[in-house]
Amino acid sequence: MWCKSCNRETDNKICEVCGEVTFEDIPVEIYWCSHCNVPIIRPCNSNIDTCPECGNKIKYFAADLRPVFPQERLLLEIVKKTPLKYINSSVWCANNRYYIDGESISVSFSKCLQLDTNSITKELEKYSVDNEKNKFSEHIQKFVRINKERLSYLKDEAFNFIKDAVKDYPAENIVISFSGGKDSTVVADLVVRALSNPGLVHIFGDTTLEFPLTYEYLKRFRKDNPKIILKVSKNKEQKFYDVCEDIGPPSRVMRWCCTMFKTGPITRILSNLYRDKKLLTFYGIRKCESVSRSKYNRIEDNAESIKIKKQVVASPIFYWKDIDIWLYMLGENIDFNDAYKLGYDRVGCWCCPNNNDRAAFLSRIYLPEESTKWREFLVNFAKKIGKPDAEVYVDTGKWKARQGGNGLKAAEDVKIKYTNCTAEENAKIYQLNKPIIDDFYTLFTPFGKVSKELGRKLLKEVLVLDIATNIPIMSLQPFQQQNYEYAIKVKTMNVQKHDDLQRMIGYQIRKYNSCRKCLKCESVCNFGAITVNQNTYRIDANKCRHCKMCVTAKYLDAGCLMAGYLVTKAKKQENIYEVQST
Repeated sequence: MWCKSCNRETDNKICEVCGEVTFEDIPVEIYWCSHCNVPIIRPCNSNIDTCPECGNKIKYFAADLRPVFPQERLLLEIVKKTPLKYINSSVWCANNRYYIDGESISVSFSKCLQLDTNSITKELEKYSVDNEKNKFSEHIQKFVRINKERLSYLKDEAFNFIKDAVKDYPAENIVISFSGGKDSTVVADLVVRALSNPGLVHIFGDTTLEFPLTYEYLKRFRKDNPKIILKVSKNKEQKFYDVCEDIGPPSRVMRWCCTMFKTGPITRILSNLYRDKKLLTFYGIRKCESVSRSKYNRIEDNAESIKIKKQVVASPIFYWKDIDIWLYMLGENIDFNDAYKLGYDRVGCWCCPNNNDRAAFLSRIYLPEESTKWREFLVNFAKKIGKPDAEVYVDTGKWKARQGGNGLKAAEDVKIKYTNCTAEENAKIYQLNKPIIDDFYTLFTPFGKVSKELGRKLLKEVLVLDIATNIPIMSLQPFQQQNYEYAIKVKTMNVQKHDDLQRMIGYQIRKYNSCRKCLKCESVCNFGAITVNQNTYRIDANKCRHCKMCVTAKYLDAGCLMAGYLVTKAKKQENIYEVQST
């Protein structure tokens, strides 16, 4: 066994040093049996070089693989202008390289994007009936049979991990994150079986951008698992295209959509169900999916790593490869999202900037109206921000690498504009872009007790008192100044580090000016104190524990998610803060 936290070996399932659940991670490679015509999963450095079924020699084949279903195989054949050529073959795929009976062929999906998808659609319809007479199931049955030891190991190890992970949590504090994708499908099945509890809570985050096939699968999942408690979260206050028009489409480095349409709404569901209880949530996170995920722990409770802070995240399939996922689903006869049969290797938002060229090509075939609408929006947006050749910018995928708010009016909102007050020490006058309402003052609740009663009433002053000593540490006063239609003078007092406090105050000013209701702040708060709705952002003084996570850059960079998305590129620091002298 191995403890990732301590980076040490141990003979125990629970590390005797740190108490973390240990794991048995056995790296594997994929071999090929030319006689059986299927892949074989073997531990790295294994001395076994023969097929367990036929005894023939096997050879190294690939680091990972996924099966190619008949629907995707037919599309491949049509693209290659050889319809039904491989109908009886064993077809597998790794990235853009396909393997036909062990022999590889490559496909450039960037070139496929230039093909006439209407004619491809007609070809798919033409051969669909004949395509049903294939040998796919025979190959899969043999694949499962030959790899039965691997399947048995995967199940046993995952079941043991899950049982150890839940030992300190009552069943009512256990949640399964269910996206409708293959990984969460496997995790849901593993957890329910390991705990013998079909009534666990499943949370589905409806981003409103899901594949139609995902919604169909969700209906089947509900029908096939009538005892589960399935909660669906949805941001009903925002429309994706409206937000894109305001702050620009999401990109690979600015995925505001995940927070606004998934994490935020899920946080609300969890807060309503569990208040301030600590939850154990099972996720379908896998180490091999990305560099960032490879840095996670299998059980993660680090507040910097977890999107929803009230959770401890457990990942039963953390060390699994793609081929392991498919071995489990096909070997255990688990229903799954039909989008994978079409050739999608990931199922999330259909227009995600992280989608590859294959996904874009498939969407033009299977989601033609949505794809056309999305491309037209992207082209118009590119023109709006001044791109000289908008169509090239979009079609080459450069929009996916967009950073910052250059060319957007909304970029002005994330700049903290202030002047240093010359009449009072440690006082700054901050510019606001809208009138002050009562909820504005709740933004300062994390710093202490907000008191309107103790402030000078003629000046409409509000004081913030230190929570421990009841001594004033901040004065808030509406202010009128030339060029500032709306402003607030904030003076800090009775503290040692005025600059640190003013920096965090600036974060709250930025929230007030630039809030797009992304719901990130709700996810940061462990105690459900922050509420964001269509009209206001407020912090409940009765729930706030003054932990200051919402005003700490480590948990929320620059105090607001919009700062990273809308800051202009040139001299970033100067474009976040704008100082005017008086």
